[in-house]
Amino acid sequence: MLLEELQKLVAAGESEKLEFKKTTGQRTEAAKTVCALLNGLGGFLLFGVSDKGEIAGQQVTAKTLEDISLELRRIEPPAFPEIETISIGNDKAVVVIRVSGKMSTYCYDGRPYIRHGPTTQIMPREEYEKRVLVKFHAHRRWENELAPNWVTIQDLDEDEIQATLQNAISLGRMKKPTHTDSESILRGLGLFDDGHLINAAVALYGKSERLFTSYPQLTIRLARFRGTDRLGGFMDNRNYWGNGFDLSRRGESFLLDHVPISGRVVPGKMIREDYPLYPSLATREALANSICHRDYTTPGGAVAIAMYDDHLEIINPGIFHFDMTPEKLTRPHESKPWNPIIASVFYRAGVIEKWGMGTLNIIDWCKENGNPKPTWEVRAESVVTTFLPSSFFSTGKRPEEQARKAEKARPESRPESRPESRPESRPESLENEVLNLIKDGPLSKGEISQALGHKRISGGLKKVLISLLKEERIAYTIPEKPNSRLQKYKFNK
Repeated sequence: MLLEELQKLVAAGESEKLEFKKTTGQRTEAAKTVCALLNGLGGFLLFGVSDKGEIAGQQVTAKTLEDISLELRRIEPPAFPEIETISIGNDKAVVVIRVSGKMSTYCYDGRPYIRHGPTTQIMPREEYEKRVLVKFHAHRRWENELAPNWVTIQDLDEDEIQATLQNAISLGRMKKPTHTDSESILRGLGLFDDGHLINAAVALYGKSERLFTSYPQLTIRLARFRGTDRLGGFMDNRNYWGNGFDLSRRGESFLLDHVPISGRVVPGKMIREDYPLYPSLATREALANSICHRDYTTPGGAVAIAMYDDHLEIINPGIFHFDMTPEKLTRPHESKPWNPIIASVFYRAGVIEKWGMGTLNIIDWCKENGNPKPTWEVRAESVVTTFLPSSFFSTGKRPEEQARKAEKARPESRPESRPESRPESRPESLENEVLNLIKDGPLSKGEISQALGHKRISGGLKKVLISLLKEERIAYTIPEKPNSRLQKYKFNK
């Protein structure tokens, strides 16, 4: 580092990544800060700079640097930050310690430290324990620990195992293996370790009742509450124990029982349009994510669905890991499942979508159904996904219709604000009926006539269509062939 670079660094002032110490006599406090920088985003510690940012420097000898190194050796596990000396003249220098942040669990004298702004503090116990879990997650976690020795394949749902294989093959997410017995399938899915079943196998396929005492957390709680909170009591309350696939189906069935669906018949269409209060694809994905990413270490933990008059919650025990936040879930992000083995099997079976896309798909499905964007939060050591009702239930309009209505409400979008004049002889009521029909999708002249109940055919309808085409309020679907038998009219946005 050059002196000019040092001056520029100091001018920025102390921060989460920069700490000043006037002399190496403060090396004990400095070592705590180095520990905190290792546990954070990294940064610099400068000896020879006052709290006010004055570059005074100090005399630096070989013993000075040795004393600093000895102090840093009290950090565990061993860390070796880069130490550099920068001369500022008058036989004085600034000692620069450059630290690479590792977001880890380093300790100084047995205590972990962390930076909060420009200050160094002892890391809270909860944060330390969370980081320890993440640190060892790749090698040791609940799902890849061995199941009790008495657990055998006979305790698992072999029909479900075969169904997973068939679904994975049909979706192209797994090649057909040479051997298709249950044990071979489980080994192919990574559910054996050293010849023994692992916990993930039980979480995914456990069926035998004798598993319950060792795996009580394989539970889902389903409730429909009166009112907008739990004080109103239950309208329906169910609890089930089972494997991940079974719990997913139980949750979906409960939602089918309690989520109302509004539908309408659209003129010109044979199939009724249905809009559920909450989109089934989105709630299904959220439920599957809860089973995949939950914390299985707490015996009393359970996935839960709580439905109220004004919102729906899908809850799983656990917290966000790997620096994930609710905000990141709403943007493209890398998938780091807490239970990657369970998540991998769910993905192969077609229960969840492509990793890292689940929450984005949930948002899109809600938008298509007229629901506000769902929210994610940590509440009482659980991750809660909250859905709000579709606006279709309050307006009776599809999402795209509401958007058009909002657009038309703008003064510059109203027909009367347009410079074109309308022929006074045109039948306005017929024009509006035609436009309302075409807004819901392209229709032929015959389909429009049929939708109007054959009240106005031939001349009157033809005049309206010609006039609307001239004003470019509607358009041909096949403009190059205006007389084609397949010709239809579409709304010109």
